Amino acid sequence: MAPARVDILGVGFDRVDLAAAAERIIERHAAGQRTFVITANPEFVMLARGDADLGKIARSADLVVADGTGVLVASRVLRDPLPGRVPGRLLVPAVLQLASGPVFLLGAAPGVAERAAATLVRRIPSLLVAGTHAGSPGPDDDEAIRERIQAAGARVLLVAYGMPAQERWIARNLPLLPSVRTAIGVGGVFDQLAGRVRLPPRFVHAIGLEWLWRLAFEPSRWRRQRVLPVFAALVARQRILRR
Repeated sequence: MAPARVDILGVGFDRVDLAAAAERIIERHAAGQRTFVITANPEFVMLARGDADLGKIARSADLVVADGTGVLVASRVLRDPLPGRVPGRLLVPAVLQLASGPVFLLGAAPGVAERAAATLVRRIPSLLVAGTHAGSPGPDDDEAIRERIQAAGARVLLVAYGMPAQERWIARNLPLLPSVRTAIGVGGVFDQLAGRVRLPPRFVHAIGLEWLWRLAFEPSRWRRQRVLPVFAALVARQRILRR
């Protein structure tokens, strides 16, 4: 039996690093098992803490991974350390290199998914892109988008509507997409693949300061990151209460 998830403010994180997360997804994919993957950071945790429906989605997801240094640090503060970060921008190619079947890229601004797909095909020549579509995360468009995905026969679905819209979209629609085995909420990964966002140097990634790098080049992110001090304070409180 798999070990219980690491509880960080009510959101459970699977005890996997990048390699183990990719391996689990690929194994389930090869076995025909449907897998809903959430790449969660401290902002997601805070959103789920204040939204019962989102919290329920997180609990029901097949895999919840730590896409964010803050989650990793929090697990250490709570003395239940996660084995490593699982950045979405690294998880996507790791999965696509080995997962069989066509992939569909959904979300981001118009034209971005197409450019991201072209980058992925250059990196992984064997990759079959079944389709791309910007679409909308609103429920009114669900049926039309599902028809596109089903017509394409997609086995892997990457959804880039940003959190929590992408997680809500997958939770609503994945049960109605019989061809799809693996669905991953990927946030800004399409923007990164399309070259719209500057990727950090390796040393920045190694020391866990990607969030600061992105803030420097995307100042508007400060609004989202205002929750980080509250997140840190609540994690400290959770540790005290565990004593």
